[in-house]
Amino acid sequence: RHPSPAAMVLALRAPSPPVPAWTIPLLEAPGPGGARWGRRRGAGNAMSLRERSPGRTAEDGEDAAGALAEPDGSDRCLSLLPWDRFSAWLHCVCVVGFDLELGQAVEVIYPPHSKLTDKEKTNICYLSFPDSNSGCLGDTQFCFRFRQSPGRKVSFCCFLDQLDRDLPVYLKKDPAYYYGYVYFRQVRDKSLKRGYFQKSLVLISKLPYVHLFRTMLKQIAPEYFEKSEAFLEAVCSDVDRWPPPIPGKILHLPVMGIIMKLRIPTYRDKPGTTPVVQNMHQADAQISMALPTVHEVDLFRCFCPVFFHIQMLWELVLLGEPLVVMAPSPSESSETVLALVSCISPLKYCSDFRPYFTIHDSEFKEYTTRTQAPPSVILGVTNPFFAKTLQHWPHIIRIGDLKLPGEVPKQVKVKKLKNLKTLDSKPGVYTSYKPYLNKDEEIVKQLQKGVQQKRPTEAQSVILRRYFLELTESFIIPLERYVASLMPLQKCISPWKSPPQLRQFSQDDFMKTLEKAGPQLTSGLKGDWIGLYRHFLKSPNFDGWFRSRQKEMTQKLEALHLEALCNENLVFWSQKHTEVETVDLVLKLKNKLLQADREHLPVKTDTLKKLQTHINDIILALPEDLQDILLKTGT
Repeated sequence: RHPSPAAMVLALRAPSPPVPAWTIPLLEAPGPGGARWGRRRGAGNAMSLRERSPGRTAEDGEDAAGALAEPDGSDRCLSLLPWDRFSAWLHCVCVVGFDLELGQAVEVIYPPHSKLTDKEKTNICYLSFPDSNSGCLGDTQFCFRFRQSPGRKVSFCCFLDQLDRDLPVYLKKDPAYYYGYVYFRQVRDKSLKRGYFQKSLVLISKLPYVHLFRTMLKQIAPEYFEKSEAFLEAVCSDVDRWPPPIPGKILHLPVMGIIMKLRIPTYRDKPGTTPVVQNMHQADAQISMALPTVHEVDLFRCFCPVFFHIQMLWELVLLGEPLVVMAPSPSESSETVLALVSCISPLKYCSDFRPYFTIHDSEFKEYTTRTQAPPSVILGVTNPFFAKTLQHWPHIIRIGDLKLPGEVPKQVKVKKLKNLKTLDSKPGVYTSYKPYLNKDEEIVKQLQKGVQQKRPTEAQSVILRRYFLELTESFIIPLERYVASLMPLQKCISPWKSPPQLRQFSQDDFMKTLEKAGPQLTSGLKGDWIGLYRHFLKSPNFDGWFRSRQKEMTQKLEALHLEALCNENLVFWSQKHTEVETVDLVLKLKNKLLQADREHLPVKTDTLKKLQTHINDIILALPEDLQDILLKTGT
């Protein structure tokens, strides 16, 4: 049998040569920056113990964001290395050109130390150029998403991942994927053998801030194609001076003489509201540009070709159904895929999605195989080859050129899949899916009226986004209400027992709640809501949502358990128990402190300070040789 941690600590009491007190390192209670080492100043001094172990958390203003900048965005931390700020926003910048012998090739990676595997480089090469059939002359912007190669070491900047917890769930970084933001130029050039100049400037980032990086590329790419590498180096140096991407702060991001002013949303923001970022008047010659959003696409423009079917498309995305968007160019395909993914916000779309997907993609075989059912994924494609390869997929959206609607779109019926022969087929939705909910004619009429009255497309997008938000909230509120009921009562939490477990999710029990507390309380839509819920409970989106809620509630229970411990007289308890039991308690309490810091438990700073004081007082009540050992012991 293995000895208990407490027994192992007591075993250390065996006589050993005396060690000068000043040489013994003390691992203090962890703060947000990790463990802090200090010198032992005398075990018997309670005051010195308390001074050394404040047990501070992120609430003290020393979280990742604070360590990099003050709330006003000014610098405070001097320990940042070159390119740390750059890495908070971008992984690297690539230039992809066309070589007659090699085909697409990565010509430049900046900063030069940026790491990309051969597989990642190959994916970037093929995804950075439109398919030859697209005929994209001039300048084209689009984005793609690709898998990060496994086994990559995480950089120092992972410490910025703490900022992630303040983001809405749909904006959190996915550690397994990168985004590529592309500015592609193709123009005639008789001096080149091929007869065309073809090149892409690509920003590789973990951040899904589509509008921000699209705006940035629009400003820098045309000038880059004229001035080349020195200009690119200057751009990257500018990015390395940006403040960290702190959610909720007004950020000023200078790049090549222009200042982009923006605000990244937080999870505390009311869904559907976007705080207005006002343009500012600069005293100097720099031009200011206020971005209304960092991540949203023009929803109405994307859905206009199929807006008679928006409600059905919302259901297909909600249920994680396999979807293909066939479009004439990467620009249309990527914007439409991103619009589909965002239509179930504030729910996070938990399956894979590829705004632009090619036959050269490393997951091509995995996603197009006929030996198994199509996976839960949304693909944006432009190559006519996919019309044949993905014929067995159950839901296909065919769109034409995305133009600003000048007239009322004609009613387009849902088409049968067998009618989809080629990519030249007429625009529409090809599926045999029957929606669970009755069609909402009001939203269609409202948008049609907007087109007739020449309402700005931004205003149409606001109406459409609000419609999707209300629909999603009406659907998710009954689930939120039921899952909240699985939480044990606070009176069930005992400081002397492990925190209680959440009750199991029961589909039958949840369905029973819908009769009195279902979506009919907030939505006037009729239809088979029960059938929609049954289908949703089997989907990856439910699994991802429930896991997230489960984690939040488990952390809440841990936090309540910590508070219960703090309200006990632990020194009195230790005096009535054996040394082994007391040492065991100290080690468990230290573990609790570490857990609170590591998992960012929702605990008040005062609670952690109080717990640290309890630990110090218990240690001081023990014999001096045990005090020495426990002060050296982390966990």
